[in-house]
Amino acid sequence: MLIRKPDPVSGSNIPSSEITPKEKWLNRRTFIAAAAASGAVALAGNRLSEILAPSRTVHANAKLQTVPSPLTTTGEQLTSLQNITHYNNFYEFGTDKSDPSANAGGLPTRPWNVKISGLVKAPKVIDIDTILKLHPLEDRTYRFRCVEGWSMVVPWVGYSLSELIKTCDPLPSAKYVQFLSYWDRHVEKWAPGGYNWPYSEGLRMDEAMNPLTLLTVGLYGDVLPNQDGAPVRIIVPWKYGFKSAKSIVQIKFTDKQPSTTWNDAAPNEYGFYSNVNPNVDHPRWSQATERRIGLPFYAPRKQTLMFNGYGDQVASLYNGMNLKKYY
Repeated sequence: MLIRKPDPVSGSNIPSSEITPKEKWLNRRTFIAAAAASGAVALAGNRLSEILAPSRTVHANAKLQTVPSPLTTTGEQLTSLQNITHYNNFYEFGTDKSDPSANAGGLPTRPWNVKISGLVKAPKVIDIDTILKLHPLEDRTYRFRCVEGWSMVVPWVGYSLSELIKTCDPLPSAKYVQFLSYWDRHVEKWAPGGYNWPYSEGLRMDEAMNPLTLLTVGLYGDVLPNQDGAPVRIIVPWKYGFKSAKSIVQIKFTDKQPSTTWNDAAPNEYGFYSNVNPNVDHPRWSQATERRIGLPFYAPRKQTLMFNGYGDQVASLYNGMNLKKYY
């Protein structure tokens, strides 16, 4: 059976031929039957639990109660669940795109606490269940653009990060927000050397408070799988993907631009702002076009849109800024 998700704004349907059937992908009986037909019953018995392990796929029994959002991207082909969960950048679990899905099983996502610190009225610690209940969870389909030149269209679940920030009571002197990711060298033993772990990312306060900035807890209606940043991450759809901190354990408010992992590692390649900008090339490749994951490799590349197509909502944040200098 094909999943057809009508657009919550226009009411139009995405062509069913363009959407990966989610139930079929998750259906264990279908998988077993296919294995038996091909003479691979033994393989299915040995590998089924590994292939369908919750740490590597969306939890089949963890449906999230959601409402549609008017902020969703409309009219574009959704990237398949298979590609979203098996083509990832998550360097703590390896540098190849398939490494996170293979190696993230040891990430402990319950219990999970997030420390609120820095320039706030009162530092505190909140748990993931509190985060889930702070605001109604929304279905938001966003374009996701990686600095490496590939892109996806992902049906995320979450709510505006601003809703969480309001409960943190930041002081007026707070100008930036820093996000620190989970780090345990015993769990994340595939992480490459040469980086200052734990992973750090940051936003200017007005960027963090923009309604599009998504505090993300799921995708395709289910909780986040480990390799996609479980149990909580952010998505900033007008920026390159590395600005989307995963597996967040600390949110810190500061009056100074925070240190960030990629900006520290290669400041000439990964600027603090990192807005999607087809007019500013990465030092090693053009940013003018992108390859949509899930389409045939020979398919024509898409023209990259300024601010990833979200200019109407966010361009005013950068009025007067030289976006080539502040990349």
